[in-house]
Amino acid sequence: MMQSLVRSILQKSAGARRVALIAAASLPLAGCSSLDSMNPLTSFFGGEKYKTELLPDVPADGIYDQGLARLGKKDFSGAAKKFGELEKQYPNSGWSQKGLLMQTYSEYTEGKYDEAVATANRYIGLYPTSKDAPYVYYLAGMSYYNQIPDADRDQERAEKSVVVFNQLVEKFPKSEYTTDAKFKIQVAKDQIAGREMKIGRFYLEQSNYTAAINRFREVIGKYQSTRHTEEALFRLTEAYLRLGVVNEAQTAAAVLGHNYPDSQWYKDAYARLREGGLQPNEQRDSWISKLFRKTVG
Repeated sequence: MMQSLVRSILQKSAGARRVALIAAASLPLAGCSSLDSMNPLTSFFGGEKYKTELLPDVPADGIYDQGLARLGKKDFSGAAKKFGELEKQYPNSGWSQKGLLMQTYSEYTEGKYDEAVATANRYIGLYPTSKDAPYVYYLAGMSYYNQIPDADRDQERAEKSVVVFNQLVEKFPKSEYTTDAKFKIQVAKDQIAGREMKIGRFYLEQSNYTAAINRFREVIGKYQSTRHTEEALFRLTEAYLRLGVVNEAQTAAAVLGHNYPDSQWYKDAYARLREGGLQPNEQRDSWISKLFRKTVG
């Protein structure tokens, strides 16, 4: 993918070479002329004189080629630095735009994900409608996605990946990266929901039923398409039964049965209700019922 991208954006141009006037030279420490001794610059620089020397600058296409060469050698850090020089030396130019794109790719490939996100954001801010913008969004999303930890830890990276991938899907629905972005969104949401379930189960074990319900509510409210929804409805049935809020327990079980009739979680919820002489019964004014009707609608 990237090789074809590199070929498409590599456009050589015979830019005019610039020259810089650089001062340097030396004077003998002794035997200075009277004019030399009176020159304040001569005294300040320890008896040195100036002479001129012309040194050519590297043109934009040369810097770009150097970056590509370093990429070819898998020197991603060196490549990123070279591509970064284009933005500094040739700002507001096509070469600067190409450099930002390739710098993002180099940083991402090296695993410097925070740097890649920062460079990607700079590119998107400057060139939001560029043909390469979808790919830059994708690299930014993947930079967060690749840092998603297990469900025992904070899921901030997962949440940020969902935000960026959603932006890609919404802004560029026909992009070649959209399908994979949608898949990554689902995986990230499943991870976030898993974290919420873990905390909810902990509160349930501690008999902190209200806190547990809030966590399970988060799962069915924001992450209803994940695999955790069935268990969340069962846990709501369990928590409400322990609180003595029978109508909500019955509703949670009924919604679970309507949506997942073959689920083991529904069978367990049904058994819990039967222990108390109850049946699943959906209360249409329950927040659980309203939430599912809204989502389906």
